[in-house]
Amino acid sequence: MANIVYKEPFKAFRFLVEVEGAGPVVVAAFAQFSGVRMRTHTVQVRSGSDYRGVAGHVPATTTFENVTFTKGVIGDNEFLDWILSCAPGAVTAPTGINKYRTLNIVALDERGERGIVWSLLDALPVSYELSSLDGGQSVVMSETMEFAIAGFKRVTQSPKP
Repeated sequence: MANIVYKEPFKAFRFLVEVEGAGPVVVAAFAQFSGVRMRTHTVQVRSGSDYRGVAGHVPATTTFENVTFTKGVIGDNEFLDWILSCAPGAVTAPTGINKYRTLNIVALDERGERGIVWSLLDALPVSYELSSLDGGQSVVMSETMEFAIAGFKRVTQSPKP
């Protein structure tokens, strides 16, 4: 595989979100995304052959922080239906329809072409928040969704000549 080199850094405002796992890939327009964070916890141990008594680190468990998406409220209920399927209804248990999905965060280059893709694995909706409604302001109504993830991978797309 050839080394892929981009000469300019990607801009934080040029991205899109793809959702896999419930039929065709759905592309969603989000205003904000944050939270890809991985932490590997270690156990300190001393090697039996280390005469100095210095503890080394051995990887034990890895955790992934929840990720957060914010978007303007539109008439599409795809995300809300997914979130509600993972929560109990008034008289029913969670249905969990397609509860785990892959969320692809796609950074776009200056020409709008795919650059780097972060695939958030086994994403599960865990939180939903509607922005405050205020008749005295003229701002876009937004909704914030939080997802637990079980891992991620990052792939760099080949730049087109």
